[in-house]
Order: sequence, then C-alpha cells, then structure tokens
Amino acid sequence: MFKSGYAVMIGRPNVGKSTLMNHLIGQKIAITSRKPQTTRNRIETILTTDEGQIVFLDTPGMIRKTENKLGEYLMDVSLKTMSDADVVLFLVEPSSCVGEGDKAIIKKLKNLKKPVILVINKIDKVKKVQLPAVFEAYGSLMKFADIVPVSAMQGSNVDSLKEAILKLLPEGPKYYDEEVVTDQTLRQISAEVIREKALRNLGMEIPHGIAVLIDSYKERSETLTAIEATIVCERDSHKKIIIGKEGAMLKRIGSDARKELEGLTGTQVYLKLWVKVRRNWRDHPGDLKNFGYESDKKNG
Repeated sequence: MFKSGYAVMIGRPNVGKSTLMNHLIGQKIAITSRKPQTTRNRIETILTTDEGQIVFLDTPGMIRKTENKLGEYLMDVSLKTMSDADVVLFLVEPSSCVGEGDKAIIKKLKNLKKPVILVINKIDKVKKVQLPAVFEAYGSLMKFADIVPVSAMQGSNVDSLKEAILKLLPEGPKYYDEEVVTDQTLRQISAEVIREKALRNLGMEIPHGIAVLIDSYKERSETLTAIEATIVCERDSHKKIIIGKEGAMLKRIGSDARKELEGLTGTQVYLKLWVKVRRNWRDHPGDLKNFGYESDKKNG
C-alpha cells in the first residue's frame, strides 16, 4: 500500500522548521538563519520512498502580533497551509514551560481537526531525563497523534519522524516524479540564497527590511549561469551598511551566495548585485506583490 500526502511544519520563529525539512529530504532547499522571518513563503519539498511520498510544506514562523502587511501575509500563508495539510508537524523547543506563543498555536490546532505530531526539536540542548516533563506539559494541553523528539541540527531521530508521518498519511498516488525534490525554481532558490547570505552577514535590525529581486537569470551555457539581483532595503542608512566600506559587505554577501549557487547549478556563476532603497515596502501591497509576497486570501 503506497501512501502520500502533505505534511505542514508550523511553530514559532527560529524553532528549526527549515533546518528539519532540509534534513528530512536529505539536501538543503529552505534557507536558514537565526533571524526571525527567515522563511517568508510556503515551500514544498518532496520525499519519495518505497512506502510513500511525503510533500513537506515549510511555513513562516507563527507570531502572535503582526506589525505590517508583510507580517499579515506571513500569518496568512501559515494558516492557509495548515488547512491544506493531511498531517501537521508542530515544532517546539524542549521546555516544560509552555509559552503563550505555543499556547496560541495549540488553540488553532484544536480547531483544525487534523492529526498533529508534536515534534520536540533541539533535544541536543537538554538531558534525556528532562524530556518526559516536556511531553507531559504539552500533552496536558492537547491530544497529539504522536510525539517525536528530534535534533534538526544533528539530524537525530529524523527517520522515526518520517515513519510517524507515513503512518498518518492516506493511501494515494505519487504527486511528483521520484527525482523531484522541490516545487521551487532555481530562480526562486537563487533569490532566497542571496537573502540568506545577507541575513547571516548583517546585523539584527536590517534583515527584517530586506527583500531580494532577481532581475535576470540566464543559463549562458552548460558551464555558466549569469544572475543579476537587487537587494531592496527600507532606509538610506541600511543601504550604506549593506554595501559596506568600499563595497566590502556587498562583496562578502555576493561571494557567499555565489559559492552556494555554483553548487546548486553545477556551473560557474556570474553574480551581480545592486542595492536599492524602497521605503516602507513591507506595508506597500504593490511592493509585496512585486517581491513575491502576494496573499491569495481573496482567491482561496
């Protein structure tokens, strides 16, 4: 019996959803960083085994209060993706004190009426004797279909999580060919890789206000890919920081991105970056649409 279906990952920002998803499928697709709002779009990745096919849906971290239209978009993406899934993976950190953010998510999960697996991530950060208290704390608030402790960073117990998901999926067909691992195009992945390198190199304040727009993506030959992209920020002072003294910061972001993109494309990559100021773009519907953050609330 072949099983197939959609498994959505939800949780607060920085709980490790993207890192876990990358481990589950065995390669990096979703970008990661320690900054909130690293994931901004619904990303599909596909794991195909002899037993079944799991389509993982990574979502933006769920926050209790949105501060701008981008934040509203991120919450809309998370909530709609939850309703589309066959199984929900609720990621939490290994603490026996359940925070208000997780309690708010649990309220939404109770209304969802779908099987929920509680995934306790970052178990490498605590002793095993502490885990039963975490199980009890969350189990007292909601009945879960399963509870699986993992370490996304180390890849520990990931196989057990795959088995738990497959048990809950319905019998069904393959949605994707076996060799397909994501619905993201190389153009989309390129924008995210550049944004990741900016997130990792810049300070805490600026990354919230940046977006990356791919102006041109051309496969010049079997050995060369040419990419031109613009990093958009909200203030002139941020632009100066992104460029850096004598262009040093922009060069570092470009160099880090180029190395990863060459691994992804299997070609030499010519990467040209610009920086542009677009004030308050996170509150401007037209800008959100142009940068790929268009809510389908009115359509769905």
